[in-house]
Amino acid sequence: MAKQPAGMTDSKGPILQGLLASAMVTCGSWGVGWLPYAQESVLARSPLVLPLRAETLGVIICTLLLAVGTVLLFRAWLRLRQTTKNLGEQALGLMRRAAWTWSAPMVFSFPILSQDVYSYLSQGRLMHSGLSPYENWVSQLPGWFAQGADSLWAESSSPYGPLFLVYARMAYYVSGGVPEYGVIMMRLVAVAGVALCVYSIPRLAQRLGGDPTWTLWVSVVNPLFLMNMVGGVHNDGLMLGGVLLAFLLVYRNRRVLGIVVMALSIAIKPVMLLTLPFLGLAMLPADARLRARVRVWLWISVLTVAILAVLGAVTGLWFGWIAGMASSGDAAFPYAPVGLLGLLIGWVGSLFGASISSVSGVVYTIFKILSMAIIAWLALRKPAGHPLLYSGYALAASVLLAPIIQPWYILWLIPFFALGRKFSVGQERLLYVMCLILAIAGVVDQLSVAQWFSLLWMRIFAALVGLLCVAYMVFIDPKTAPLFGHLGRRLSPRTRKLLRIPNPEETRQQDRDATG
Repeated sequence: MAKQPAGMTDSKGPILQGLLASAMVTCGSWGVGWLPYAQESVLARSPLVLPLRAETLGVIICTLLLAVGTVLLFRAWLRLRQTTKNLGEQALGLMRRAAWTWSAPMVFSFPILSQDVYSYLSQGRLMHSGLSPYENWVSQLPGWFAQGADSLWAESSSPYGPLFLVYARMAYYVSGGVPEYGVIMMRLVAVAGVALCVYSIPRLAQRLGGDPTWTLWVSVVNPLFLMNMVGGVHNDGLMLGGVLLAFLLVYRNRRVLGIVVMALSIAIKPVMLLTLPFLGLAMLPADARLRARVRVWLWISVLTVAILAVLGAVTGLWFGWIAGMASSGDAAFPYAPVGLLGLLIGWVGSLFGASISSVSGVVYTIFKILSMAIIAWLALRKPAGHPLLYSGYALAASVLLAPIIQPWYILWLIPFFALGRKFSVGQERLLYVMCLILAIAGVVDQLSVAQWFSLLWMRIFAALVGLLCVAYMVFIDPKTAPLFGHLGRRLSPRTRKLLRIPNPEETRQQDRDATG
């Protein structure tokens, strides 16, 4: 029997560690994940679930599992990269295996990091009731709050396309209004999105001369991606996977099929319309004249509009998503820079008798126009930039200049940047630090506990546990501390000796010897 390379054996540890971490996250979600207390729920009053959600000990243990599991999953992710660097083509298979192994337990989790899936189902319920989600609100439905929809979006137009809303209607109908069955239907979409990304990203990297293993690792195997898409049951993975598949098809000279796939992705979430000009640029040489660009843009626009018109006619929603997309910034998050600025200027305006919402609305409109101007400049720039990288820049302009920034929006950008440019060591380090912070912040912010528990104290507890685990990984863990540069080397030699912590340089040399 052939002996496996040392690196293949070493990589099994991180994969198994990630499996354990994912199982911990899943078990934690059963106590503090999102579960509506609707009458139709089959688990809200289950004797197996109630002790985890109604008893103090159960809630504390589940919060602990969720916080520790999240950090442990990040550690497994970092260690996986360390142990597969020198495996060549074999590393890509290990990345795919890790993505599916770590996703598997979260298929059985309650929604974490967001309760948007219940808004999806409520919009499907609107459709089933004969109402347009672009013209009507979730709050018009009787019992909508008990069904789990987030009150933040209860009086907002749907930001989703007609294709996804039809699926949401079908999910609501098939589930019979039972939230758990509806989540299963929506999770099928989430897993399909992961599958599309796992298929498209390495092939795009190979086509463009990049590193398929690293690109898949940083974008899909990334715990922030898996926890949000599979655990959080978001449709963004399907939207993103569709766009990336469209670019792959275009690069393979299957242009019409690529445009069709892009149109279907826009029909899931219309924000991907911003990448359409760059799909056209992928069909042309970088020095193509403006006339050639306009010709291609007209061609793909006509075909895309025709597909969306057919979907609109079949669903009866037509192009209502345009108004919904334009009003998607009516709400604002104070920690989004533009949202904070708009609220601040609105407050100043209120001192002189103006309406806060009117003044802030003007501010948001100005920044929307600015983002559109940036995207137009990117599309018209000569010579044309890398189509995938510039798609990332366009989405970044849209995200950063919007009044709302959700943590998972960064996941839209990572694949485009990873495919379009090579990251420096510092940029890669910044990326996984940012992903880790966003994951911990999401866990703390999105705990779902019963009203007789103090949400504030549970959040403090989750934050302390998460930060302690992060501190260990960054400052003490001999395997991962070197990855954080100077941060990981801040402990003095005396402190390391007292805590019996190996020198990170010695550990790094041992890793080189083991894998080299």
